[in-house]
Amino acid sequence: MNVAFLCLGGNIGERLAFINEAKHLIKRFCGEIELESNIYETQAWGNDEAPDYYNQCIKLKTKWEAEELLVKLLMIEKEMGRERTKFKNESRPIDLDILLFNETCINTKACEIPHPRMHLRLFVLKPLNEIAGHEIHPLFKQSITELLINCSDTLEVKKLSPNVHLC
Repeated sequence: MNVAFLCLGGNIGERLAFINEAKHLIKRFCGEIELESNIYETQAWGNDEAPDYYNQCIKLKTKWEAEELLVKLLMIEKEMGRERTKFKNESRPIDLDILLFNETCINTKACEIPHPRMHLRLFVLKPLNEIAGHEIHPLFKQSITELLINCSDTLEVKKLSPNVHLC
């Protein structure tokens, strides 16, 4: 079995419902969710006018290889109403990113793991640190906790009430 760490997020509509629906679909099509972080509310990255995001990280046990998992996650996004355009940092009902996959580095046209900007974003590092603080970034050779400590991101990232993410 493979181990993947994912970041789930969205800033359109019923953000909490969308995250819970995404987790349900991930369980159905991708594998077993072993750990979940708390959910965080975060200012939109790169767009001051956009609504705030809800973000959560999960640890997934999956039989799929990274590129197959990515195809399934993109299918879930599409099923949940995400329309990808050429614009980065646009508002969306759901965004599903593979942050880490086993302890490997993958760099293909379709898939880049570890996520190339995860070390720059508090909205990824704070929830990821809850469930994977000891994990080592395969390129930077630092733990997630160390990346969090050294992150220069200044966007506000607030933890929601405990257990708010439970269905």
